[in-house]
Amino acid sequence: MAPALAWLTALMVLPCALVLALAFFRRGIYGGIEYTFTLENFGRVLDPLYTGIFLNSARIAGLATVIAAVVGYAAAYAIASAPRRRQPVLLFLAVLPFWSNYLIRTYAWIVLLNREGLVTQLLRWFGYQGEPPSLLYTEGAVIAGLVYNYLPFVILACYAPLSRLNQELREASRDLGASAATTFRRVTLPLTFHGIAAGAVFVFVLSIGNFVTPALLGGGRFQMIGNLVYDQFLTANDWPFGAALSMTLIAIMMLLLTIQAMVAERASGIGRAKAGADE
Repeated sequence: MAPALAWLTALMVLPCALVLALAFFRRGIYGGIEYTFTLENFGRVLDPLYTGIFLNSARIAGLATVIAAVVGYAAAYAIASAPRRRQPVLLFLAVLPFWSNYLIRTYAWIVLLNREGLVTQLLRWFGYQGEPPSLLYTEGAVIAGLVYNYLPFVILACYAPLSRLNQELREASRDLGASAATTFRRVTLPLTFHGIAAGAVFVFVLSIGNFVTPALLGGGRFQMIGNLVYDQFLTANDWPFGAALSMTLIAIMMLLLTIQAMVAERASGIGRAKAGADE
């Protein structure tokens, strides 16, 4: 494991440690860093202005996560229910967008949603003659972009437990008189919920820190925490405060990943207990 640990230490741990160290210094009068210890930067994070940006980012990321979880689980369920020989092809199609650059995929949404884009052309083809609807540079466009770009993570995370689910459990539920909806609610969903949790954490963590999608599809009208961090480092030249914002965001992400790991471990423990009971 030494090469992998060395790689992670050099390219992940040390940069994060440097960013953490920056958070405890002051910004110079004309920019730069003044190496005077202070906790002021973390105090500024709690300012209502920045707390509001955090909450707004969490709301947008949460909406994207819910939509991606619902759509992704349905897609994974459909793939897992397909014949075995077709499942690899369907999974390939689900992850096919990852073969193109994230920026290109986001620009594609600009082509779709602008006033002369494909959506407007379709509306006119169906007979709509009014003013083209304002689809681009809206919160809905930002959410759509986040869902589209991160949906494959949910599909893959949900497909794994669905493909391994013991079909005899569902058959036993139906034999004992449960409807299809009851079987899904009381058997399928609980046994595959850890996949939903894993996919949801992926989407939320990546969405709340995203700055490309809000900048391009939101037109800068919707400030998210990723944009705020970007501005502090590259526009305001306030690296210490940007570092404090970054570390706060990383702390939130680590908390969510810890909760997701606990859910996965609990689900794994339940599975082992049921296997032992069957034996």
